[in-house]
Amino acid sequence: MQDTQPTFARYLGTRDASRLMGLSPRTLEKYRCCGGGPIYLKIGGRVVYRQADLEAWAERGARRSTHDAEGGAVSPA
Repeated sequence: MQDTQPTFARYLGTRDASRLMGLSPRTLEKYRCCGGGPIYLKIGGRVVYRQADLEAWAERGARRSTHDAEGGAVSPA
């Protein structure tokens, strides 16, 4: 089946991305400056996120306990 969603609809601005992730827009801005955040794109002067990149970033943060090593993401069971 072919994807009928317009390409531009797959991109979220900072405000919409922060709502989706449950973060403040300022938190995403800090991640862009300091690193460690989700992949983003700049289209013209606008920062946008692909939903798939946001979801992948969230999954990399998965842990089973506080003893899990930093960056030691949990494999799906």
